Amino acid sequence: MNNYETVFILTPVLSDAQVEEAVNKYVDLLKEKNCEIVAKENWGLKKLAYPIQLKKNGFYTLIEFKGEGTIVADLELAFKRDERVIRYLTTKLDKHAVEYAVTRRTKVKAAKA
Repeated sequence: MNNYETVFILTPVLSDAQVEEAVNKYVDLLKEKNCEIVAKENWGLKKLAYPIQLKKNGFYTLIEFKGEGTIVADLELAFKRDERVIRYLTTKLDKHAVEYAVTRRTKVKAAKA
């Protein structure tokens, strides 16, 4: 099993319920493919560096998961087919990136508490 993280941006015209429904769709897809969800972070509505499809903002979401290499193609195909997703990026994490992700998550949790 490999470690992956995916960040995707949803169109800003969605309501909070629609954003949550879209995120849950991808979490469920990963679980159906026997992936382990390590972490899920909603970064909220953020300004884009440049306009994408005439939109200047987007809802950012990060999902870290463990799974087989074939899941990435299935996940990215689902992103391509969904008109709510305006950008996505999936990366494979090496052991150093996994350690960094763990320390970053603990710092974020400590800052929120």
